[in-house]
Amino acid sequence: MILGVDHFNIVVADLARSVRFYTEVLGFRRTADVTMEGEWIEAIVGLRGVRGLVTFVEPPGGGPRLELLQYVTPAGEALPANSRANTLGLRHLAFRVRDIGAMAARLRAAGVTLFSDPVRVPPGVVRFAAGEKTLVYFLDPDGVILELAEYGPGEPAPAAG
Repeated sequence: MILGVDHFNIVVADLARSVRFYTEVLGFRRTADVTMEGEWIEAIVGLRGVRGLVTFVEPPGGGPRLELLQYVTPAGEALPANSRANTLGLRHLAFRVRDIGAMAARLRAAGVTLFSDPVRVPPGVVRFAAGEKTLVYFLDPDGVILELAEYGPGEPAPAAG
C-alpha cells in the first residue's frame, strides 16, 4: 500500500547552481546535503562507479521534498527533448502558489523564460473544487519543466471531478 509521495529526484548538471535556483528564486528551504557512493547506491540505480552529490530542498508551504542530484560519476547527458511538454515520461512538476502574477514577475526578474504569461484554465475543462485555476510553465537551469498553479478563491483544493 502506498502511503504518500516521499520525494522527487531531479538530476542536475551543477548542484550549486540548482540549489541557488530552487532556494533563492523559488523559495525552497535547504534541508540536507549528502554524498552518495558505494555498492549500496550502485545496486539501487543500476550504475557502476557512482558518486553523487545531493541536496534536499523542501517547499516553504510543505509537501514532498526535492532531491537535487549531481552525478559526479558516471556523468549523464542532457536530452533536449526532455524540455518539451509532449515528450513521453515524467514531464513536469507543479508548484502551488498564491500570487501567480507576482511569482511570474519574480522568475522573469531572475532571468527565467516562461513558456507564456499565466493562463487561466477555461471553465468547464476540468472542474476544481476551488473554482478557477491559472497555470504557467517554465524551465529550471537544467531544462526540467516546472509549472506554477494558482487556484481561485477558496484555495486549497486540487480535487478534480
